[in-house]
Amino acid sequence: MTIVESLAQETPVGGPSLPQERRLVTAIPGPKSQELSARKAQAVSAGVGVTLPVYIVAAGGGVLVDVDGNSLIDLGSGIAVTGIGNSAPEVVAAVAAQLAQFTHTCFTVAPYDSYIAVAETLNRLTPGDHPKRSALFNSGAEAVENAVKIARHYTGKQAVVAFDHAYHGRTTLTMGLTAKNQPYKNGFGPFAAEIYRAPMSYPYRDGGLDGVAAATRAISQIEKQIGADNLAALIIEPIQGEGGFIVPAPGFLPTLVAWCRANGVVFIADEVQTGFARTGDMFASEHEGIVPDIMVMAKGIAGGLPLSAVTGRAEIMDAPQVGGIGGTYGGNPLACAAALATMESYEKDDLARRARDIGVIMTGRLNALRAVDKRVGDVRGRGAMIAIELVDPVTGDPDAALTGRIVSAAHAQGVILLTCGTYGNVIRFLPPLSIPDALLVEGLQVLASALAAA
Repeated sequence: MTIVESLAQETPVGGPSLPQERRLVTAIPGPKSQELSARKAQAVSAGVGVTLPVYIVAAGGGVLVDVDGNSLIDLGSGIAVTGIGNSAPEVVAAVAAQLAQFTHTCFTVAPYDSYIAVAETLNRLTPGDHPKRSALFNSGAEAVENAVKIARHYTGKQAVVAFDHAYHGRTTLTMGLTAKNQPYKNGFGPFAAEIYRAPMSYPYRDGGLDGVAAATRAISQIEKQIGADNLAALIIEPIQGEGGFIVPAPGFLPTLVAWCRANGVVFIADEVQTGFARTGDMFASEHEGIVPDIMVMAKGIAGGLPLSAVTGRAEIMDAPQVGGIGGTYGGNPLACAAALATMESYEKDDLARRARDIGVIMTGRLNALRAVDKRVGDVRGRGAMIAIELVDPVTGDPDAALTGRIVSAAHAQGVILLTCGTYGNVIRFLPPLSIPDALLVEGLQVLASALAAA
């Protein structure tokens, strides 16, 4: 039996040997979690929010177990981080072995081979057969910021274009690239200069505009308001994450890539959330066959350890002066060990196929809901990255209040759901690829009940 086949069974693959069941022994949150929430309020900045205030002591397969003994269905994967599952045995073993050797030297001071091995693997896995180079960092935002720095250095130009509904991070530069004000940008300005925004392809709300026409609209705005001669880079998520799991219409991305190639603009694909088998391909860019000049990765790269990467064309990545990019913790040896084990699992265990199988289950059940409930305005996504957009059934306007009620009801029943979208009316599903089918179906049934009750 292959891992893809075994993942569909009741026995979890990877992580602690936890019963794969939803089990509620207290109200959610339970008394011990409530005690920890009180401690958090006294010790942690109020700006650090929590989606569901249950405090976790174990995780594996498709469940999280809290301090009160409740076992919750995980449909969030730590926002797409634990794609291969929590505490996957291969990752635990690799990190433990590295831990016994050394924890840190700083690669830019006294380097080690695992950093090089991660870079070699990324150069091989990412789209395109051209010569590539990679650099490692700590977070998605840090990787995005370095991708922009590299593109600016290579082109000698300053302007950067991002898109409506985009999310690229919380640093000063990446907040400027991010479209959504609340909670990410409000009160934190001023932001970095020379950042501009173009219209995104949003099929559900574009009135039938096809991908090529939507790209032409964006390009026209870029040429009129910025000018290609001033533009260093265009950055886009092949499927937008925080913006609402928006899948651009076919032709949108290839048209943008062709324009960038013709105009000396670096095309940056932000695959922080879409990368590493999540969408049914190793990277979402592969769906339409685009080859980015630079790709940014994080989240699912290292099985839960903090690591991010920028991979791109050799001539672009080699442009900065020696010492121009790097950082104390970038490519930490523990994270590199985890990444090598994680990326091996994606390939060896064919987890892209598992993501496609999960997608079939989710889209089938969610489209069945849409067919009978007009509040479900749209079902979209690819692989194990699926979302529903909730709307007023008469006007089609976003219904954030309904979304909040449904998610709260699901949380109370032991199912972890996440919201997203510029309008706060999208529920996104990012189950670990280690989740058993039965548990996934049960989680979707709880969602259906919450929708009906709302």
